[in-house]
Parts: sequence; structure tokens; C-alpha cells
Amino acid sequence: MNVEELREYCLAKRGATESFPFDDSTLVFKVMGKMFALISLKRLPTQINLKCDPEKAVQLREQYVGNILPGYHMNKTHWNTILCEKVSPTLIKELMDHSYQTIVRKLPKSKQMLLKEVP
Repeated sequence: MNVEELREYCLAKRGATESFPFDDSTLVFKVMGKMFALISLKRLPTQINLKCDPEKAVQLREQYVGNILPGYHMNKTHWNTILCEKVSPTLIKELMDHSYQTIVRKLPKSKQMLLKEVP
């Protein structure tokens, strides 16, 4: 998947927003103010950092050695870096969904309710 495909998929999530809070080359996607994906616009091949359940993160790294790595500049327990040219688009979308859902599940119930109201 290329950057634009990743961006479109992230923004299709309910309540997702994009910004450049760190610098002009790191695109960050949030839901209710919490990050669920980061894409570097400078690093090649295209990479995306996604939040992940710690046990699943380790399993993915073992299964996709060299293609799914501990999160670059992130908490390596909770974040993975996916090399997009080396991993199938189907798996990338599953991992983006997992990242988004991981964040939403941890939101306070009041914010989860507000999110359900977002078109």
C-alpha cells in the first residue's frame, strides 16, 4: 500500500483525524485525540506505525521477521512498524483496524458514546 492508500483507509475510520504534530514529515492519525497510526512521508520503503496488543505484537514480529518490526521511535511493547511493500494490503488493513479498535476500546465510555454519534 502507498501513503495515499494508507491515509484514505485511516481517515475512513469513524472520528479519525490527521495532523502533523511532531514535524512536517510524520503524518499522525488520531481518534478522540489518541494516536492509532503514524506514517513517515520521508522514509522509504513506505512504513506505518500501528498500535498493537503486546502479545500479538511479538507474534507478528516473529511471523514476519524483518517486515514487521518494533515501533520506530515508539514504545516497542505497544507499537509495530510495518514495511508496507513487504506485507499484504489485507494484513495491513487488519492491523490498522486492530490499532484503531485498541484505542477505541480504551477510551472512556463517554468518549465511546460520542464517537458513535460522529457521522
